[in-house]
Amino acid sequence: MRDIFELRNHGTDVRREILAGATTFVSAMYIILVNPSVLASAGMPFSASLTATVLVSAFASVLMGLYANNPLLVAPGMSLNSMLALAISQQEGVDYATALGCVFWAGVLFFLLMVLDRRRRFIEGVPRMLRLGMAGGIGLFIAILGLRSGGLVVPHSVLGLTLGSFTPHTLTFLIGLLVTSVLVVRKAPACFLWGVALTTLLAWPIGRVWDAGPPVVAFSGWFQAPDFSLLLAMDLTGALSLSHWPLIFVLLFSCLFDCTATMVGVAEAGDLVDQHGQPQRVGQGLKTCGVAVVAASLLGTSPAVTFIESSTGVRAGGRTGLTAVTAGLLFLPFLFLSPLLSLVPTLATAPVLVLAGIFMLKPLIYVRWERFDDAIPFFMTMLLMPLTHSITQGIIWGCLSWTVLKAACGKYRQIPLVLLVVDALALLLLFNLERIGH
Repeated sequence: MRDIFELRNHGTDVRREILAGATTFVSAMYIILVNPSVLASAGMPFSASLTATVLVSAFASVLMGLYANNPLLVAPGMSLNSMLALAISQQEGVDYATALGCVFWAGVLFFLLMVLDRRRRFIEGVPRMLRLGMAGGIGLFIAILGLRSGGLVVPHSVLGLTLGSFTPHTLTFLIGLLVTSVLVVRKAPACFLWGVALTTLLAWPIGRVWDAGPPVVAFSGWFQAPDFSLLLAMDLTGALSLSHWPLIFVLLFSCLFDCTATMVGVAEAGDLVDQHGQPQRVGQGLKTCGVAVVAASLLGTSPAVTFIESSTGVRAGGRTGLTAVTAGLLFLPFLFLSPLLSLVPTLATAPVLVLAGIFMLKPLIYVRWERFDDAIPFFMTMLLMPLTHSITQGIIWGCLSWTVLKAACGKYRQIPLVLLVVDALALLLLFNLERIGH
């Protein structure tokens, strides 16, 4: 494994990579139950979606590790599953078989685009300031997810978010956050995993000793048989109908922008860059994402993309594909043991997400705030991701504002040709997002 993953060249070892992979898995394992729940709202069978989620997460993450040697987990994306469910439930003539067909064609186009882009013009054409904004935006996004899971902030009808009440749920989160922070500051081995374990223990009395409602930590059984009824259930011919092209387009560029932003953001925050300052093996990583989207359609679930929770594993020391392989393999037992996931609630992983979000904000030290034509697009990219709950929206408005401001200042040489193409695609994507009502 030292040779396959070039561990020495990356200054890491097998133990550290495996612990990092386990950290990434624990942070992201909620997707095994949440993704089928979202898709079930559109009529897709829960158990079959769960099986597909586990299989595509395992396959795509292992492929990312072996082929791209990147420490990135690949699994069905949250915003994309909502988009797919919305298209199925609200658009006439789009059943889930046709929607899965749209995912297939989007994945094929994704892969072909990456094969044709041999010189990595798509990534290298995005200004570094926008790439730093992607890292910061993902950091804020993942930290807010953690704060909401912990109950410290709650939805508000006017303000969007506001401070929550200090319930046993919230106090447990704060204690877990404090202890995990101390472990991180003291550089304790496997600090995130210990933090998750401790918070889980602290959460056990909730619903039993105090607070109304069902227990947060609950045992609901050991075994559930896999359901393969969605395997190859897509309608490839029906998906090619002209009326479904907008959905294919939206899925294609949402996947492309999500994967790009996460790969760039994690690379910038974790110093996982090559000698030219570009994210390491980004071409192989994006090709892997294209294959993952196709695999998701074949198995019967929403598109798989690089997960922002990968930053927890990088913060834990993950530097190579062994981290991704470890995380991917840890999904496989839950083909049969998914009921056990209730033993580790989202409350237990919330402190880890907050701290990983702080870690992702590291690139802010490189921002030249006095250069407003740089700082404003950076700020738009970073802030709109958490406010809109969409990585794609952050990229769209960051790229558009960069182009407009640079053109207004007469700095045409700082507008790469590729960025103009991205701008055009962003405008088309905005139009089609409106068309599907998302």
